[in-house]
Amino acid sequence: MAEPLDTEDHIFENLQKQVDPKLSAAKTQGAQEREREYYEKAQRRFGDLVGANSTLPCTISSIRILNANNTRKGFLARIFDPILSANQDRPYTLAEAIREVSIGADKLHKFDIFHEPISVFLDKPSQTNPSSTASDLDVYLSVKEKSRILLKTGTDVGNTEGSAYGTLLLRNVFGGAESFNVHASLGTRTRSAYQATFETPILSNPDLRVEVGGLASSTDKSWASHEEVLKGGWAKLRWIAKGGHRHEFAYNGVWRQITGLASNASPTVRADAGDTVKSSLSHTWITDRRNNPLLPSRGYYAKTISEIAGWGPLQGDVAFWKSEVETQTALSVPIPGVEGDSGVSFTTGLRAGVLYPLTLASEPKPQASHLNDRFQLGGPTDVRGFRLAGLGPRDGTDAVGGDMYAAGSANLLFPVPGVGTERPFRIQAFLNGGRLLALKHSGRDGSKDRSTTQKSVYSTVAELGSGLPSMAAGIGLVYAHPVARFELNFSLPLVLRKGEDARKGLQFGIGINLL
Repeated sequence: MAEPLDTEDHIFENLQKQVDPKLSAAKTQGAQEREREYYEKAQRRFGDLVGANSTLPCTISSIRILNANNTRKGFLARIFDPILSANQDRPYTLAEAIREVSIGADKLHKFDIFHEPISVFLDKPSQTNPSSTASDLDVYLSVKEKSRILLKTGTDVGNTEGSAYGTLLLRNVFGGAESFNVHASLGTRTRSAYQATFETPILSNPDLRVEVGGLASSTDKSWASHEEVLKGGWAKLRWIAKGGHRHEFAYNGVWRQITGLASNASPTVRADAGDTVKSSLSHTWITDRRNNPLLPSRGYYAKTISEIAGWGPLQGDVAFWKSEVETQTALSVPIPGVEGDSGVSFTTGLRAGVLYPLTLASEPKPQASHLNDRFQLGGPTDVRGFRLAGLGPRDGTDAVGGDMYAAGSANLLFPVPGVGTERPFRIQAFLNGGRLLALKHSGRDGSKDRSTTQKSVYSTVAELGSGLPSMAAGIGLVYAHPVARFELNFSLPLVLRKGEDARKGLQFGIGINLL
């Protein structure tokens, strides 16, 4: 005989009892594991089905994108029309058809206008269609469009600066994955920054994009006793080549102003105060084979930037050739007795750059570099153990930058005890250093001709390689957040040159690509 139901009071007593958190977590984990097993079995069944029929001939008679209400049909047709069998020289096998459709779906992902996942369905055409054959397949892709308007506000703290920002993003503006982005921020060092960009893919290709934009900013550069005001715009062409190599070709036109000089500003800063116009072309190349950009344990990264300003028809007030190279290599360190990934890794980084003066069309001889264009070195995101812009030439208390630099770092990272290798926390021990030098432009008679400039470059390269670089060592804690890398380090300067500004003790840094 069934037991009688509980009384109403007994029911409420059971409902009021607190649920054991461990029991609740175990139930949730069990449900997640069952769901994962279900999808894994479904994937295996699908793989077995395709494997058994992979060579079966088929034709793709139609491809339909469902729920893409705000996306132009012509934009989607450029992606999927070439896949249709009517546009192919021969029939597909089933495996080939699925691969081609998957490539098309992956392109939709890259446009960042649809939520994941994008579901793909295969079906037979209606038998009432007299033109259909037994090998025909209809393909359906079900998508869910992302919100076309995104408004975001927040605060940023790091690298000796705090700021508040607001961003307005308009997606899929004209139905072809175009985006319009407006960003504004107010901060303690970057006092104000306003930027607007418009980006669109070319010919429905997510790996080929063009961008135009403009900016207006005001930045307090206390290390050189002035404020820098920028107003200008740019046009960029970006593409991803075979092998995943990323390229960017850009034109920049910027009006720069050095203003707001401190009362104790050095003669070098005062000499460069005022307005200049930079008109330049640049090319950036990046290859990234790291398993994790923020906390790599395997792989390598390389980046080059080349810029030419004021040469020939570019005009402007400044003329130079500027090149930078950056590399990083990460190696996993095996530990005897530890199976699999030990969580211990060794990374090395190298950065170097040169600024070569050129001749303006209106002048007969090369001009010295300007404060706006020179390199700065030192700080928690490059050479740790030194203050921001703490290395290189100085005039009094001002860091006036240099025309040539090299910096390197070696880092040994290992898991935090008791935390585990899967968590993005590491303890690091590091040794880093660098040098930043200025070119000696003037000859014996005070001239600045091409031969004098060329000799100065050679002598500066020789000086860069002579003697020990300014160095610091330390130990710290690293946290790789999905957005940025956070470091809290204790640094001890080892080699310090006269006038350079080192920092002994704790140093906090936030960045995306640290040395």
